[in-house]
Amino acid sequence: MKIALIQINPLIGSFSANCGKIIQSATKARESGCELVIFPEMAVSGYPPQDLLERHSFIEDHDLALDRLIKKISGIGVMVGAFTRNKGATGKQLHNSCILFEDGKILAITHKQLLPSYDVFDEARYFEPGTPGTSNINYRGLKITMTICEDIWNDKDHPGHRIYTTDPISEAINLSDDKIDLIVNLAASPFRLGKAELKNRIFSTISRKYRIPLLYVNQVGGQDSLLFDGGCLAFNSYGELVSTTNRFREEMVLVDSEKLRKPAKKALNPEKKDELPDLFDALVMGTRDYVRKCGFNKCVIGLSGGVDSALVAAIACAALDRENVLGVSMPSPYSSEESIEDARELAANLKIELKVIPITYVFQAQLKTLKSIMGELDHTVTEQNLQARIRGSILMAISNRFGSMLLSTGNKSEMAVGYCTLYGDMSGGLAVIADVPKLMVYSLARYLNRDAIIIPSRTIEKPPSAELAPEQTDQDDLPPYEILDPILSAWLEEDRSVAEIIKMGYDPDIVKDVVRRIKTSEYKRKQAPPGLKVTSKAFGYGRRYPSAENYREWA
Repeated sequence: MKIALIQINPLIGSFSANCGKIIQSATKARESGCELVIFPEMAVSGYPPQDLLERHSFIEDHDLALDRLIKKISGIGVMVGAFTRNKGATGKQLHNSCILFEDGKILAITHKQLLPSYDVFDEARYFEPGTPGTSNINYRGLKITMTICEDIWNDKDHPGHRIYTTDPISEAINLSDDKIDLIVNLAASPFRLGKAELKNRIFSTISRKYRIPLLYVNQVGGQDSLLFDGGCLAFNSYGELVSTTNRFREEMVLVDSEKLRKPAKKALNPEKKDELPDLFDALVMGTRDYVRKCGFNKCVIGLSGGVDSALVAAIACAALDRENVLGVSMPSPYSSEESIEDARELAANLKIELKVIPITYVFQAQLKTLKSIMGELDHTVTEQNLQARIRGSILMAISNRFGSMLLSTGNKSEMAVGYCTLYGDMSGGLAVIADVPKLMVYSLARYLNRDAIIIPSRTIEKPPSAELAPEQTDQDDLPPYEILDPILSAWLEEDRSVAEIIKMGYDPDIVKDVVRRIKTSEYKRKQAPPGLKVTSKAFGYGRRYPSAENYREWA
C-alpha cells in the first residue's frame, strides 16, 4: 500500500484553513496513487489549544469542521488527529483522538492513552485517557496499531525513568490476535536541541524489536513559545530509517508498506549532526509564525551594536524578509562610536532600514526631573535602567505607530540571572533568543558568517557590554560566560544541586551567587514576552517556579 505522511502547519482554532490544508494535501496524495494519508496529532484544531478546549463554542465549531472534513474527502483513507467527546459517564469531557475515515465514513477511532503533564504539557487537564488494547484497526488488509505522540515514548527498553506504568505499543501487540503490520504515531512533538537524535534512536529500537515498520507524522510550525519541527519518519521492520521529510516546513513523503517489510537497499543515516543549522531554522520558523499568526507583518528591533541584537535582526530578515525589518539605533552618552558603526554595518549587510534616534536629551531631562527626589544618580543601576527604559519606550512607540511587532533581544544567560531591565530591553512582543545561552549566540553568529560577513566581526570579537555606564562590560557584574553558561545549564536543564555543581569544579561562591540571581529574578521573567523554546527547559511556558519563596539549599 502506498501511504503519504504529511506534516502541516496549522493555526490554532482556524478550522477552515486547517481543514483546507488537509483536503488539499489528501487530494495531492490520492493523485499520487496513495491509498492512505496520515496527518499529525490534533491537526484539525492545531496543537496545543489549551483552555480553548474548555469553551463549548470551540468544541462545537471543531465538531462541525471535522464533520465537513470527513464528507469532503473521497477515494483515499485519511488518518487525522482531532479531539472527540468522551461518551462515558465520568471523566474529562474530551479525548485526544486519532480518526480513520474514508468516503464519508468513520472506520475507526482510537484515543491517546498517555497524557503528559510535565514541562510544557498539561493534557491531563483536558483529556480522558484511552483504554489499553483499543488501538488496533484493520484497513485494506493491513493490521495497524494507531498511537498518538506520548503513547510511543514509554518503551521499557528506553533508558531512564519511566513515568507511566503502561506501554501502549507493547499492549497493542500482545493483545492482537493477528500480526501487526504497521505502527503509526500521530504527533505534535515540540522541537528541542538533541531531540531528533533521541526520536530516531527510540523509534528504531521499537521497529527493530517488534519487527514491525513504524511511521511517525509530526506537526510543523511555531505556536507561541513552542516550535514543531515536523520531520516525518518511516522505519522498516529492521529498524532502518528509510524515508523522512525536511524539517521546519510543510512537506509530504510517500512510503510503500510492502517495501517497509524488507531490508533497505540504502538506509538513511540518522547520526548526530551539527545542530546549529537546525537551531537557526527553528528560530526563523518560530519568529515568522509567531509574528504572522498574531496578525503582524513587520517587526522593529533595537540595534545596540552587540551580538544579541545582531543575531535577532538576522533571524528576523530570514523570517520576514528584509523590507519588513526596521532597525533602530539609540545612542546614549555612554555608547561607543564603534557600537554605532557596528549597527550601521549590520544594517548595511542585511540591507535593512536603520533609524538613529539619540536618547541623550531625554535621558538628561529625566535625570533632572528625578534629582529633587533621588539626588545625583551617577552611574547607578537606576541611571542605567533609565536608559534601557527610554529605549524600550521609543521602540514601543514605533511599534504602536507603524503596526510592527517589537522583537526583544535578550539571551537566556541574561534572562536567567536578571541581567535585563523590566519595561526596558525586556519590552516586546516576542523574545526571539530568550532560550539561547550567550555562548550559543556567539556560535550562531559565527555560523551565519560562514560564507560571508553578515554580523560585523568586531561585534563578535569585542567584550560584551550593555554600554549603560563608562567602560562597562558584562563581566563587571557577571562571571565569564564560559563559566556562567555551564552553571546555568547544570542548574536549569539538568536539575543538578548546588553541591553537585560545585563538585564539577566551579567556585562555590560563584555557584551560590548565580543560583541566588536565578531565584530572585523569577518575578522579572514572569513579565517578559514569550520566548521561543529550543532547550530542554526554557523560561516561561512549562517552567513553574514561585516568585515569593525562600528555599536556600546551601543554607
